[in-house]
Amino acid sequence: MLKVIFFDAVGTLFHLPQGVGFHYAAVAKRHGWDLDEAALNEAFRSAWRAMPERTQTGEPRPDDDRGWWRELVGRVLETCIVPGAVGDREAYFAEVYEEFVRPGVWELFPEVRDVLAELSGRFELGVISNFDGRLRTILDQFGIAQHFKYLVISSEVGADKPHPYIFHEALRRVVVTADEALHVGDDPLLDWKAGASARLKVFKLDRPENSLHDLLAMLG
Repeated sequence: MLKVIFFDAVGTLFHLPQGVGFHYAAVAKRHGWDLDEAALNEAFRSAWRAMPERTQTGEPRPDDDRGWWRELVGRVLETCIVPGAVGDREAYFAEVYEEFVRPGVWELFPEVRDVLAELSGRFELGVISNFDGRLRTILDQFGIAQHFKYLVISSEVGADKPHPYIFHEALRRVVVTADEALHVGDDPLLDWKAGASARLKVFKLDRPENSLHDLLAMLG
């Protein structure tokens, strides 16, 4: 019998409507740098792919992954070449880091509130996410934090999806077996394959082909 439903966060519950480059460029403009949004988007994608994987430790990371993000932003700036900005890059990073918890930056998918309200009366709900502690602020801003009894965040458990540890830790916290849990996510590797490999049931969210309304229909 299903007892708990875990949700991925970004791409499943909410998304970034303007894109990363838009926000990096907006912060750059406040620092007097004129950076191209499209170039920033491409630099971010390249830097993301090239970043070293964070090792699985099973322990909270001391800086909530802030150092990892600082390196990523630094690589983006190096690619986009910010002349004469070496002394200002730490200030830029600090503002970019806070930009992504500013109200209105993220957007909740339209069906999320109704679906969570429906499910929270029937199941325990949680989140399994490759995010950091800023996720709590974002969920609070949307007014949906109260639906989630369990937040299993990669920076706080020392493991990222698709590593099975993060799923096993989620099951341990809820005290359920894998066949009593369902994971809902949009990423074929990090959510679908990884969740199934950890032996959880999986709902494959694939917008616009389906939505969380289809999750309700599946559950009956």
